[in-house]
Amino acid sequence: MRTVLAYLAAVIFTPLISSMVIVGGLLGRTDRPGSVFDWAPRVWSRILLAASGVRVDIHGDEHRHGAQHVFVANHVSWFDVFVMASHLRWFKFVAKAELFRIPLFGPAMRAAKMIAIERQNQKAAHGSIQEAAARIHEGASVILFPEGTRGHSYALRPFKKGAFVLAIEAQAPVVPVAIYGSIGVQPKGNIRVRPGRIDVHFLPPIATAGMTYEDRDALARAAHARIAECLEREHGVKSPSPG
Repeated sequence: MRTVLAYLAAVIFTPLISSMVIVGGLLGRTDRPGSVFDWAPRVWSRILLAASGVRVDIHGDEHRHGAQHVFVANHVSWFDVFVMASHLRWFKFVAKAELFRIPLFGPAMRAAKMIAIERQNQKAAHGSIQEAAARIHEGASVILFPEGTRGHSYALRPFKKGAFVLAIEAQAPVVPVAIYGSIGVQPKGNIRVRPGRIDVHFLPPIATAGMTYEDRDALARAAHARIAECLEREHGVKSPSPG
């Protein structure tokens, strides 16, 4: 039943809210807190979570507030996107370019200044980092999943460095985020949606002031270690060393 409700909500509200964002872009609305580009992704995500019967428990609430952060989270389900989008304000996702080719949804993402990344094209990926840095300098926060794609278990995989190059370039704090419970709602490769609880742990930010490009590996290791430690402490999940 929840699967039907979740997909029904997606079919009804995705084109509706996408159209509102596109119209906002065509009308030249300013991208700022409280604008359609801010609240539309949050409302869309909350509708999908409610239709799916998902309860989100936030931990470390004090670490999710404020502008111009780089949020980095583990990634095992599409519902990781929804829980992040539903509990942050004025953010931009860095997402795979394929999503921007979906009718209505893709143009809405572009209108909202989400950032497309071509993962197999290093030159284009560097351009995406520059674009994300520009969004941060405008006052928005940026959300990335540094594992690169969804995994099948909560054990952390190695992090790609792009998120940390971005944070250093923008001199923005990195907020590590540990997500647990989304596999139970919808694991990778499964279309069925089950009601459940997802825990989202916003961890203390890591300052990047004064860091240079040479610090990217150390910054990635620090964020990886904080998320891995949280998953093990709170949920018993052990992650291999990233090497």
